[in-house]
Amino acid sequence: MKKLLIDLSIFDKFNFERKPVGVKYLLGKPDGFKQLNKKLALCEMFKEAQDEGPFYAAQEDFECVVGPLILGMKDPDPIFKSGQIGAKLGVFDDARANRRIYDQISTLAKNSVNYVAFAPYDQLSFAPDILIVTANVGDAEIILRASSYTSGEMWKSKGTTVIGCSWLYIHPYVSGELNMMITGLYHGMKARQIFPEGLILLSIPFDLLPGIVNNLQQMEWKLPQFTTGKEAHIKRMKKIAQDLAQELKQ
Repeated sequence: MKKLLIDLSIFDKFNFERKPVGVKYLLGKPDGFKQLNKKLALCEMFKEAQDEGPFYAAQEDFECVVGPLILGMKDPDPIFKSGQIGAKLGVFDDARANRRIYDQISTLAKNSVNYVAFAPYDQLSFAPDILIVTANVGDAEIILRASSYTSGEMWKSKGTTVIGCSWLYIHPYVSGELNMMITGLYHGMKARQIFPEGLILLSIPFDLLPGIVNNLQQMEWKLPQFTTGKEAHIKRMKKIAQDLAQELKQ
């Protein structure tokens, strides 16, 4: 695996309750990693890394069939892909609605991944394909602002009622887009009670991570207008506009 070349220690400043987790998709078995010693769904595995430290998972370690499906480890189960299960669970009105999502979710090419490695950001020995951040709203605002600080890139939040793991793990990796999700909105994760509701999940792809880290190092985190109140903010905005208008007259 390619070694981590960027310094992620800037994330220490957040004092996250739940550490960001790096994820790596691998064809060959990773050296120096223990294998997961229990069966878990893919959506649970980054929390396992937060709690227990680095590990890797193989196909036999997945409790839910969806993980191996979106990772390209196995062919789709016709029963799932027909949409029948979502209708039986009451998630969709009928199978045709559930069926639609299989043409929307992202998956990896068949047999291109045999193992998935996980590690908290402060124990990463490899360059992650994605970094998953579990944040409160205040911390998420800072990271999202960092994601657009030098590019102006708009924020995106994509998901489906079920198979939320595809939008967390696969979509950012294949699209190059940071994806924002909220705990409590995705069926499998909610049913497994992985996290309390209302946390922000930010899935950052490898190619955006260096820029976000650099922007976090350069920009002001605590903007004064967030604490000085409405009237002070309005006054400052007017002053800035007046000063700029005066400059243009010169």
